[in-house]
Amino acid sequence: MCLKQPRCLAVLALCAFALPLCAEESPPNTLSPAEKQQGWKLLFDGKTLNGWRQYRASKSGKRWVVEDGCLKNPKGTGRPETGGGEILTAEQFTDFDFRFEWRIAPGGNSGVIYFVKERLGKPGPRMFNGDDGTGPVGYEYQLLDDQRHPDAQTASHRAGALYALIEPNAAKHLRPVGEFNESRILVQGKHVEHWLNGSRILEYELESPALMQLIAQSKYKSLPGFGTKFKTAVQIQDHGDEIWFRNLKILSLKP
Repeated sequence: MCLKQPRCLAVLALCAFALPLCAEESPPNTLSPAEKQQGWKLLFDGKTLNGWRQYRASKSGKRWVVEDGCLKNPKGTGRPETGGGEILTAEQFTDFDFRFEWRIAPGGNSGVIYFVKERLGKPGPRMFNGDDGTGPVGYEYQLLDDQRHPDAQTASHRAGALYALIEPNAAKHLRPVGEFNESRILVQGKHVEHWLNGSRILEYELESPALMQLIAQSKYKSLPGFGTKFKTAVQIQDHGDEIWFRNLKILSLKP
């Protein structure tokens, strides 16, 4: 029974007003009228792999499937050969706001990579054990189960990090495995930001002395041009673990 009728009526009125707003939310893998007007582009339609391409022709690159409205990489027997299972957008971008949702399996490891260098010719420098010098390399937004994967023992290898270079800050909030996380990569001019679940968790300046010093101390130090800006595809890594993506969309920005 409502003892304070005016307050109850106010709450009911608020609920009645809120319901239409919820009903107007866009379904997964679609753009709202406002997003369309702003110029956002959908990178995954929830039904096909249109707009995506394999990195080199390989059987493992064909493992990506569409399942329940998600772009999914099923669990393999191990990580494919270097670059074998990676997929990239057919289109390239320079300045952009890229947003996506992801969910990873327990103990999983993957990543979204930008400023991608495709080593398609002669094998380039080998940067780490297992690298044959032919796979795509770039700036990796790390996707990880921080609770179970051993990579999380290194701060710059945790979810949301600029892999092996910059760790996330204290604003980071990673949702439990089994839930979708909302991520964002913002590139404008030489300024870059990583966001996770509504919080900016790191930022850096391309070609800056601070970034170049980090690169010089990393496995990327022998890769020509690493640290500079150029037009790039967006790449999704196949690390051999199950991962799901949805609501991948991008807005091209002015420098």
